[in-house]
Amino acid sequence: MSFDYDLFVIGGGSGGVRAARIAAGEHGARVALAEEYRMGGTCVIRGCVPKKLMVFASSYPAAFEDARAYGWNVQPAEFDWVAFRTRLEAELNRLEAAYRSGLKGANVTVFDCRATLQDAHSVRLASGQVIRAKHILVATGGRPFVPDLPGSELALTSNEIFKLEALPASVLVVGGGFIACEFASILNGLGVEVTQFYRGAQVLRGFDDEARGHIAEQMVEAGVTLHCGTDVLTLEKTADGIRVSGTDGSERTYGAVVYATGRVPNTDGLGLAEAGVALGRKGEVKVDAWSQTAVPSIYAVGDVTDRINLTPVAIREGHAFADTVFGARPRQADHDLVASAVFTQPCELGSVGQSEEAARDAGPIEVYATSFKPMRSGFAGRNHRVMMKLIVCADTRRVLGCHIVAPEAGEMIQLAGVAIKMGATKEDFDRTCAVHPTMAEELVTMRKPVRVA
Repeated sequence: MSFDYDLFVIGGGSGGVRAARIAAGEHGARVALAEEYRMGGTCVIRGCVPKKLMVFASSYPAAFEDARAYGWNVQPAEFDWVAFRTRLEAELNRLEAAYRSGLKGANVTVFDCRATLQDAHSVRLASGQVIRAKHILVATGGRPFVPDLPGSELALTSNEIFKLEALPASVLVVGGGFIACEFASILNGLGVEVTQFYRGAQVLRGFDDEARGHIAEQMVEAGVTLHCGTDVLTLEKTADGIRVSGTDGSERTYGAVVYATGRVPNTDGLGLAEAGVALGRKGEVKVDAWSQTAVPSIYAVGDVTDRINLTPVAIREGHAFADTVFGARPRQADHDLVASAVFTQPCELGSVGQSEEAARDAGPIEVYATSFKPMRSGFAGRNHRVMMKLIVCADTRRVLGCHIVAPEAGEMIQLAGVAIKMGATKEDFDRTCAVHPTMAEELVTMRKPVRVA
């Protein structure tokens, strides 16, 4: 049986591009890739990268205020959204070009169009062309989910927020996950009046309870009006904006409504089920530890599999797939102890390993925690506090989890993740000399547990 390519990748995001580049550039496979929108996927074009740049932009008002406390004569500043958005688009264009250059350098053939599965070895392009490949990799990522309710078509999602012509005076952010909390913080920092609805009891479900409570308090103190236990009933377009009716009986008009109520795998209309690929309840592609589907020639990586929906995980899955199938180096992506960060303000949340709640259910633990006012913001007269927390197995002394709520917590948790991944014990942390004066030194100076469970 003859094939046009050894591998055909559907989706030009982080996972798909990494798999294509490694398979072609390092292992010599004949590879093609189809992307229907822009190369780089959610992370580069409408997710992590533009969001983090918006985080940076939104942090300056607080920095200007702090500068005055440190003796700088800083004049009142005004944010120019259009200027920022123009610069942001230029940066995304640069990154997309870099992705395309990497594929070209690896001799990957790129089709700028939609591709769907026709059978176990064939894909059909939007042009009607059918291409046969020995292996097919589905890496189509996910998309924002907006529930079906009256007026839901009026809502924005994280996909559209980067394209706004102007910032609204007020916004309602619906959702309590990391995307919702991050955009609530960003818009608040950019001067928008922000209200946030979340139907659950506390935001950031799945993270350590103490840490997420700390984040919620900090967001409220920074100016976000947070309503937990509240959801939207209807949205209605008015002359002044969008009128929102809430389950708490409230009615108010906002300049915009942003939904960040989760994401769903991008599998609709791809022909997966027809080709024999099993899908889960949310439409995710079901795969084994090798990222292989029920059809031996078809694999899937990244958010479309709904395992751990983080860019670095998708990249590792794509790389492991290419090494296994084309490099004679069988290996599986490691999904254990993956660190993550939530870029809220004024403090971020960095987390790796088990929460206190999960660890307590598994066996006896010791909890080491501290909360304090950091030097920089304390000098500037700010009230926000940071939190450091270690979860330790009482039997083995291994550190099971680390949770940091602090400015730049995402930077700190990366190195803590290395230690915990290596199996560090509490005594290993204790033997490490502190770097003074830093916030991170608290991680190695906590000597007595605050709780034993």
